[in-house]
This record gives sequence, C-alpha cells and structure tokens, in this order.
Amino acid sequence: MTKESIKSVMESLMFVMGEPVEAKTVADLLEIPTADAVKLFRELASEYEDRGSGLRVREMDKAFQLCTCAENDDYITRLITPVREKKLSQSSLEVLAIIAYKQPVTKGQIDAIRGIRSDRVLENLIKRGLVEELGRSSAVGRPYLYGTTRYFLELFGFESLADLPEIDDADSLVLEDEDFEEASPDQLTMPV
Repeated sequence: MTKESIKSVMESLMFVMGEPVEAKTVADLLEIPTADAVKLFRELASEYEDRGSGLRVREMDKAFQLCTCAENDDYITRLITPVREKKLSQSSLEVLAIIAYKQPVTKGQIDAIRGIRSDRVLENLIKRGLVEELGRSSAVGRPYLYGTTRYFLELFGFESLADLPEIDDADSLVLEDEDFEEASPDQLTMPV
C-alpha cells in the first residue's frame, strides 16, 4: 500500500468509528509498525490543519479521532438542536481534579484531601465514564486505585494528562465557592 492509501484507510476508520481509534489497532490491521501508524496519523492531522479544513484529527494518548474544527463550533451549535447538558457538581469537580492530578489514587487518599467521604461522587464519575478503576494498591486492605479515562481527555479537550494546567500543590485542589462560580460553563457541563 502507498502512504496515501494508508492515510485514506485511516480517515475511513476514524470516520466510521466516531470514537478514538488506537494507533496500534490500525497498525495491526494494516500490518505496519505502530510508530509508522502514529507518524501517518500525525501527518494526516497536519494536512487537515494546513488546508484549513473544517475537520481535524485529534490525538489522545496514541489514539486518533476525527472531529470538527473548534472555530466552527458556533455554526454547528446553531445548526443542531443543543444536547441537554447536566452540570458537574462542585464536589464532582473536586474529586475529578484530585484524581486527574494525583492518579493513580485511592478513595482514602481522595477523602483525606477533601476532608469528607467521596463514595457517591466517585460512583457518579465512574458511571459518567470520567474515572475508572486502574487496579489495586499494595497497601493494607488492597484498596482500588482510580484514574481518569480517555473520555475525560476527550471531554476536556486534552491530548494527554501532560496538558493539564500546572498547579503548585494537588492537595489544594478543593475548590472554594467563588472558584466554582468563575469556572467556564463549557468546562462544567457534559452531555447527559
């Protein structure tokens, strides 16, 4: 296969999947090295951007997804009926931030940082697909370890956890009421 035909297949796979496609999966399918698949996905992303296309290729942890250009969001929103959105609560944002910055982290560590139990909030974040169990700690009782999901990266527009804004101390992640009011509405909502 030529380089161009491989990129054509990649475009088709991203379009059909709708969700991020693992570079390794595509590499296995096309019988090419994973590094080559990543390189070609990135070339494709550059081509879309260079020509000012309304579509973009977004990378998330060596998985790639076809999405629309951010500059066209207003027009897309006006065309389609807006999805009913449900805001994340302050406690959900607190727990999500703690997990994002401290992962892998146990529920006990989250509770210690917040100073309050986080059982229901954690369950809700798992149910929404923003947080997942990553395994068990080797500590006494072998508590579950939690981390953010690829959907978290997708929803908040990050390519990887390295894109998270830097903070001085992850223990200071508990938001005050005034911080919550100033937060950007598009960061506080998600499709139901």
